[in-house]
Amino acid sequence: MVVLGCNNIDISFGETVVLKNVSFSLNNDDRVGVIGVNGAGKSTLFKIITNSLIPDTGEIYTAKNSSIGYLEQNSGLNSDRSILEEVLLVYSHFTEMEKQMKDLEISISTEQKQDRLDGLMSKYAELTDKFHHSGGYEYKSRATGILRGLGFNENQFDLGIKNLSGGQKTRLALAKLLLTEPDILLLDEPTNHLDIEATEWLENFLSAYKKCIAVISHDRFFLDKITNKTLEIENCECRLYTGNYSEYLKKKIADREIRQKHFETQQKEIAKMEAFIEQQKRWNREKNLVAARSRQKAIERMDKIEQPKKLPQKIRLKFSGSTESGNDVLLVENLKKEYPGKPLFKNINLCVQKNQRVFILGPNGCGKSTLLKIITGKIDDFGGNFSYGYNVNFGYYDQELGGLDLENTLIDEVWMSNEDLTQTQIRNALAMFLFKGEDVLKTVGSLSGGEKSRIALIKLMLSEANLLILDEPTNHLDINSKEVLENSLLDFDGTLIVVSHDRYFVNKLATRIIELGTDTYLDYDGNYDDFKQYKVTSNITAFDNKTTVPKVPASKLEHIMSKEEKARKRKLERQTTKVEKEISIAETHIKDIESQMALDEITCDHIKLMELDKELKRMEKKLEKLYTVWDGLLSEH
Repeated sequence: MVVLGCNNIDISFGETVVLKNVSFSLNNDDRVGVIGVNGAGKSTLFKIITNSLIPDTGEIYTAKNSSIGYLEQNSGLNSDRSILEEVLLVYSHFTEMEKQMKDLEISISTEQKQDRLDGLMSKYAELTDKFHHSGGYEYKSRATGILRGLGFNENQFDLGIKNLSGGQKTRLALAKLLLTEPDILLLDEPTNHLDIEATEWLENFLSAYKKCIAVISHDRFFLDKITNKTLEIENCECRLYTGNYSEYLKKKIADREIRQKHFETQQKEIAKMEAFIEQQKRWNREKNLVAARSRQKAIERMDKIEQPKKLPQKIRLKFSGSTESGNDVLLVENLKKEYPGKPLFKNINLCVQKNQRVFILGPNGCGKSTLLKIITGKIDDFGGNFSYGYNVNFGYYDQELGGLDLENTLIDEVWMSNEDLTQTQIRNALAMFLFKGEDVLKTVGSLSGGEKSRIALIKLMLSEANLLILDEPTNHLDINSKEVLENSLLDFDGTLIVVSHDRYFVNKLATRIIELGTDTYLDYDGNYDDFKQYKVTSNITAFDNKTTVPKVPASKLEHIMSKEEKARKRKLERQTTKVEKEISIAETHIKDIESQMALDEITCDHIKLMELDKELKRMEKKLEKLYTVWDGLLSEH
């Protein structure tokens, strides 16, 4: 059954068209991922659906008696109540019934007249039966369960909302919304303030939700887990695909190819018809002119196929260290940090080596960002020691974007950190991140979160650091920009230390994962999928600030490392053998060519001699490359 429909929605702000002719419908069991670059109009669409914005043209349809629940991006609650009191407002009908039941209990205990007592008892039985069958005995556990799932522990339930951070208020708003169980659930970036554990809880909750869901998100893992349809907003228009994010990607490529082919086929047909018309006009006889007019009308009656529009521009990003560091990049010894009454971590010992991509995971509040601030010198009150290796030059990306001066223009903000560059070079760098023309004269303070993030990445790129320390670098980026960042970091010939809750990002890049707890930590070589599997097979559960996870036994780690080292060596040996065989074939081929070139009949054949000389040079270049690869493999043994 269709519960939500949009028909020919148009909206503009001034001269800027945001949405044009947007039409789609959703069924009561649809779970839709709404995607598009930052500024595409996703949040605007949700505001139109909830009547927060009125479109210029078009209609919104919702099924009769359907309720809509909407979580705005970074929407928080302001109240004098505690966390638990606020969410229990959703169940005010239950608390009112409980009050009535208590009043009846008092009246029953004091009533002397039998007939009135019988009436009170009957009313009490009716009320308790209704309370039971409508879920009155479970509502408190449902409320506390959702709060715990979204990262609140029981010690926080009595905290006043005024004392919460912006992120905590948004999580509380989400908890309250989920408890209302609306027929149409609209979520705008619901995972922004969730750690990985809370995000996975939300995935499981929404996967079991039996009503319509539409969610704006740049979290590809999240979209793949919960959605069965994808609504793409691109170039002010929308297109609805069946399938989750990964399926949408495949279908979009195929869809664009088909539409391009149909467009080209029609254009060829029109070109033929126009050529026919021109030919008939040149002959200029009455029957020819009649034929030309007939064919012209046929062209005009055609349903013209539009050429697929250009894809949105992507940022361009390339990290390169100006110098090469030593093999030991960072040494951390017995590092610990605590605040009064709040220990974060202790006894951290790490050696980060060149070209490792280390990702630091853990629940919110465990000290991940604090750890980065310690090793970058932003915090100097800590226990233990750390030191950098030879020739290490680090660059730091702060998730709070605290290194930006909001009063600066964009060009000044980047130039102040790179005074040796020319204005043209600075403008070219800004253009790589889609800041062009007069945009470079905007102030940093006027930018959106995603735009500020791009400025911070420009500065990081120009720093030419060989160690990148990144705190939630994907937080404000759309999917296109995330993919560019991922590929740039994969190509980066340096070392990474990254805090992130973006599992897709972690899985694609990580070669080593460190998960923090209060009393210990896990240190694992591998990506996120391997790490999760390791925890399952080792019976290690996710931990928070109250639970200690035993360290992985040294013998087990040594066994894993030994297996990995043996596998690595076997792979190297296979690669080396393959390259050596190719070298042998290339050398034999070169000798054959040289032998042919020495023959009398060849030396007299100028054309054949040139062909052989060209082939010889090609093979010599190939052999040179093979020797380079072979040397590299030998050095890794």
